[in-house]
Formats: sequence, C-alpha cells, structure tokens
Amino acid sequence: MVAKASHVVHHHHEHNARAFVREVASACEKRGLRLTEIRSQVLELVAKSEKPVKAYDLLDQLKDDRSNAAPPTVYRALDFLLENGFIHKLESINAYVSCHHPSVTHHVPFLICDICESATEICDERVANLLSEQAKSLGFRARAQTLEVHGVCGRCSSV
Repeated sequence: MVAKASHVVHHHHEHNARAFVREVASACEKRGLRLTEIRSQVLELVAKSEKPVKAYDLLDQLKDDRSNAAPPTVYRALDFLLENGFIHKLESINAYVSCHHPSVTHHVPFLICDICESATEICDERVANLLSEQAKSLGFRARAQTLEVHGVCGRCSSV
C-alpha cells in the first residue's frame, strides 16, 4: 500500500517475500557481499511476516527446516542484514522488518501501531536530514538514527 503526499511515501510492510529476497541477492552481488543460505532464509522469514518479527520467533520458524538452528545463527544473519541495510530493527519493540529500499542506504522513521503491531515506514529524507542538521548544530556527531512513533493506525482507530 503506497500513498504519496508531497515528498512522503508510506510503506506498510507487506510485499512479495521471494521477489524481495531476489532484489537483496542482486544487491549483494553488486556489492560483493555473500548472501548465504541461512541469511537468505532469515531474510525471507522477515519479509513474509505481516508485522515486525522478533528474533526468537524467527528461530522457531527456522527450526522447522533446520532443527539444529540456535540463537547465534539467527543473530549473525540478522546482524549481516542490518549492517547492509536490508532490514530495519525497531528498537522499542525489539523486532525486525524488511527494508523497502534495500539497495539505498537511508534512515527512516516508523509509525508503529500499539494495537495490531503493524509498522509503517515513512520514506522521507527530510526527517533524517532535519535530525542530522540539528545534531550537527549542537556539535553532536550522530552514529545512528532511529525514530519510532507509537500510536494507533488508521485501520485500528476505525474499528
């Protein structure tokens, strides 16, 4: 579901997981990165999820195919996917969502529904730029940027 309002594009985290994995595989090939089978499998599980997914839920799903899967296996895959911008971590709920622009490095705010737990990615660089500019004007050197806004989504508020 994509809606445009000036420079803003909103992305609910629902898309074709296999196509997403293919896009990430292509990005890995171009960047000289290795998308191993386990990384690909974790990525597909994150992409298939209808809402942000926690690491231990991923582990449970992974054990269906890999009975010997352990927490470090999942966390190493998640670290690789995060470091390369293929997924986002929602710190406030300790969960992961796939990135809608895996071939572009960017910082995006998320709207997180406290009722249905949906996450909406707001692709608007003005927000990230404003935060960076304000930090710089205060002499602050930012290393990371996470903006998460909690509330109730349109679907849940109309129920």
